[in-house]
Amino acid sequence: MVRSIEVKKASVRARLIVDVDVFMNDPDDFDFSPRASMDGNSLSITNAGADAGGSIDLDDEQMNAAERDRMVELRVKFSVDGMHGILTHKTKNTRIAPNAKKLAEPRWKTVLPLSM
Repeated sequence: MVRSIEVKKASVRARLIVDVDVFMNDPDDFDFSPRASMDGNSLSITNAGADAGGSIDLDDEQMNAAERDRMVELRVKFSVDGMHGILTHKTKNTRIAPNAKKLAEPRWKTVLPLSM
């Protein structure tokens, strides 16, 4: 199950794009069904059948894009506390591997209908 949803930012390109961090309870959880809704100038992203959700206030340009398309592109970064952290042991010899290693981060992108 989803523990919490944090809306990071919203921007407009071809349509309204929203970046979201989703924190899961367990690494084996696959139960995430996002829903997008608007109330005034506030955009809410929630999980179907759960209390977890996040919201962000939109400016006029973002509101116009949301009303025009009635869709939002959702970019999701999944995390589980205790599994995704900071890499503490970097490779000393840069000829063997790059100095800045990154941990695997599951990401997901989808287009959601927007209910107003």
